[in-house]
Amino acid sequence: MATAAPPAPPAAPQNHGLKGGVQPLRAGQGNSFLWHKLHSLSGIVPIGAFLVEHIISNFETLNGPLAYAQQVKFLNSLPLVRVLEWAFIFIPLAFHALYGLFIAFRGRVSVNVYPWASNWMYVSQRITGIIAFLYIVQHVWRQRFSGISLPENPGAAFHKVQVELSNPWMLAIYVIAMIATTWHFAYGIWLFAAKWGITPGEKARKRFGYVCTAFGLALCLMGLASIYAVVWKYPNAPANVMPAQPAGIDLPAPTVPPSNFTNPSQPGQIQ
Repeated sequence: MATAAPPAPPAAPQNHGLKGGVQPLRAGQGNSFLWHKLHSLSGIVPIGAFLVEHIISNFETLNGPLAYAQQVKFLNSLPLVRVLEWAFIFIPLAFHALYGLFIAFRGRVSVNVYPWASNWMYVSQRITGIIAFLYIVQHVWRQRFSGISLPENPGAAFHKVQVELSNPWMLAIYVIAMIATTWHFAYGIWLFAAKWGITPGEKARKRFGYVCTAFGLALCLMGLASIYAVVWKYPNAPANVMPAQPAGIDLPAPTVPPSNFTNPSQPGQIQ
């Protein structure tokens, strides 16, 4: 008597990497859909926009300590700058980082959400995210909330960073973090465009991958150039290039040399 053949096992999902079909975000994929969507969006706006602005501002270090101090002073003189700082930097950054760690440490859930990512890209995106998170925490604490306050003393910004980078270990951390952060952001842009259906099709994603790679390299090189300027181009920068004038002390009035055309005994008349 013939026996029925056992059912064939289900086909294993294929790993398409950067060349496979990337399905856009859709509602109805579970309770975490909204959080995933907000996490994806926050990585571009406002966090990604701030990262670009931050790297461009730091690029002023190539023009010297005074130019960098003027940039820091300008940013801290913006209207409602402290409200903007918390609403568009600290709070979104905390959400993106903490939820990103939640995704990273729940690998099984992440694989189900992102089945199209290759293993290497999947792992590297999470490793660079963890590196960026640890770096940003210490960087914000040491540069923003510890030591001399830069919003009130922008002239000390260059020297403060220079003192920190005088430690070889901190210098290595800054270089590694710059590479990891710009990689994480550049690949995050590619993921955002693919997942949100902005780049449908393999050819569109491949072309946009070149754009993201070039953009990430440009940001990384700008960041490394800023580190070079602080450490090697302008060594031994002054502690404060914009010292504040002590309160209650007036500068002497400029002396006016006597004119050869005015009669002192009769002011206003010409001899």
